[in-house]
Amino acid sequence: MSQATVKRDHPWLMRTYSGHSSARASNELYRTNLSRGQTGLSVAFDLPTQTGYDSDHPLARGEVGKVGVPINHIGDMEALFDQIPLGQMNTSMTINATAPWLLALYIAVAERQGVDPAALQGTTQNDVLKEFLSRGTYIFPPQPSVRLTTDLITYTVQHIPKWNPTNICSYHLQEAGATPTQELAFALSTATAILDAVRDSGQIPAERFPAVVGRISFFVNAGIRFVEETCKLRAFGRMWDTLARERYGVSDPKQRLFRYGVQVNSLGLTESQPENNVQRIVLEMLAVTLSKNARARAIQLPAWNEALGLPRPWDQQWALRMQQVLALETDLLEYGDVLDGSPVIEAKVQELIDGALAEIAQVDAHGGMVACIDNGYVKRELVQSHTRRMRNIESGELQIVGVNCYQESAESPLTAGEESGIMKVDERAEREQIASLQAFRAQRDSTKVAQALQQLRSAAAGGSNIMPPSIECARAGVTTGEWSAVLREVFGEYRAPTGIDIAPLNLAGSDALEQVRARVRCTGEELGRPLRLLIGKPGLDGHSNGAEQIAVKGRDAGFEIVYEGIRLTPAQIARAAQEEGVHLIGLSVLSGSHLELVEDILSEMKTAGIADIPLVIGGIIPAEDARRLQAQGLKAVFTPKDIDMNVIMDTMVTIIRAANGLDPAA
Repeated sequence: MSQATVKRDHPWLMRTYSGHSSARASNELYRTNLSRGQTGLSVAFDLPTQTGYDSDHPLARGEVGKVGVPINHIGDMEALFDQIPLGQMNTSMTINATAPWLLALYIAVAERQGVDPAALQGTTQNDVLKEFLSRGTYIFPPQPSVRLTTDLITYTVQHIPKWNPTNICSYHLQEAGATPTQELAFALSTATAILDAVRDSGQIPAERFPAVVGRISFFVNAGIRFVEETCKLRAFGRMWDTLARERYGVSDPKQRLFRYGVQVNSLGLTESQPENNVQRIVLEMLAVTLSKNARARAIQLPAWNEALGLPRPWDQQWALRMQQVLALETDLLEYGDVLDGSPVIEAKVQELIDGALAEIAQVDAHGGMVACIDNGYVKRELVQSHTRRMRNIESGELQIVGVNCYQESAESPLTAGEESGIMKVDERAEREQIASLQAFRAQRDSTKVAQALQQLRSAAAGGSNIMPPSIECARAGVTTGEWSAVLREVFGEYRAPTGIDIAPLNLAGSDALEQVRARVRCTGEELGRPLRLLIGKPGLDGHSNGAEQIAVKGRDAGFEIVYEGIRLTPAQIARAAQEEGVHLIGLSVLSGSHLELVEDILSEMKTAGIADIPLVIGGIIPAEDARRLQAQGLKAVFTPKDIDMNVIMDTMVTIIRAANGLDPAA
């Protein structure tokens, strides 16, 4: 066959995950990306929006517009999609606990554009179970959270048939430490928990249930071991087909297809020699494109500099161009599945399936996925897997170029200049967002708002579907915080297990760790009691992997650890430090709100009379901000390049000794 007659497959949907500062700034970014060849949208919301707070709530301070776009009401959503025809767009929204609310706003904006909601296409991530395990933007307890997910699924199947109402999201499970086997098992266990809940709710007639299964999609992760990751995705497809056929009786092969979107791995992106991230991203993209029968339906790639801070529009364009070169310039889309028939691939796929089935049996034995969130089984498994990975990096068994091997490097021109290779959110953005929100509240019809909220309260308490009253709330001008506050009253809030209560791993102790243990023990003896370390997660940032690993490592090094999980206020952190008599406070902040949160924590510590307790911080913190924090009195700033946790522990001991008048070097 000549090149001219080759029939190429259609490319996947090409997206970039983006949003920042304000709805108008994000809209400009979206329209720019679409003009450059992006074929779908992937909306990142800021943490207050994800956790159900308005931008002027005290817990939102410093978080507004930092890791996504703030959406407080229908006016914000309308501005976000200004001049973007929703009837023609395929929009993915990374939103979970507040997914019913954001979809309600999207529907209301579509109506204002004159678009029939039945024509809308896109995806709400809406996998709240993984939020309890990895990403931390849950609000309500597991059972009410599953109920809200169920309501959204049933509503869209009945009224928005082209919408993917939930993305069962294994992406963040891998970020939290899941092995490929665990990623398969925990994601499929989540899928069955949600589908069983939909089936048992009685909202969908039995004959229509296959349509529910057919609308379930997945959002997966692809790491650097791209052969294994390709096999994982082939295993996913095979297992999903079997599950849909045998557990749910789906006879139509199209409704049993494993449909997934992907963002390739961000956990493996490094702050050290960040230019290496480019080839990592490209290789990881191969994992989800090489096998035609397991190819992604939509791909969004991280930017090379996400371990440094917020990517600029140019960085996102580079990530989009990577996809376009693969799809348009190579011959990838001209062939059938090039991996079919390979005994090596087949053996690995079967190995992953066998391991995942064994792990699924363990989840079932512990009561199923929802029960495993309450009893902490899955969280402990993830923390243990992540701990093993970190220890392997520490020992050099797992090599990462530029981090623990081949560390010599010329200075990168990509990170030179005033910007340091990243974009910074204008400090005025939060103030302007708050002013806009308050002006919106002042001009709306308060009677309509009150009536809509009462309908929402009645539906939540009475068990009827949450979507119709949520859409009425959107039309009436209810805000994100008001919608969530009503549901908080009805359902309550929740704190998930931390997962750090794992048994010590049977790994050979290094000389470096033994030296730290000796220093911790001797310093405690000199001070008259064991050293106690408080790990604090202030603000709304729920990415707790780093905090958990520091807590586990600190315990292994001999510290007594105080760690109460995510979303602590500055006052709670200061009070815990005072009551627990800690020797050092270690903060973990990855959302970019470090300057504001540290300012508030220092103020609370001064008020509590504990300003002499040393404070350190870890997170994605630009060098300029690190200097500002140290000028305020922080004793150390750790970033992703500080990969050796023995060094981190040793530094903490030195800081404690200096703060207590002991020889720091001893």
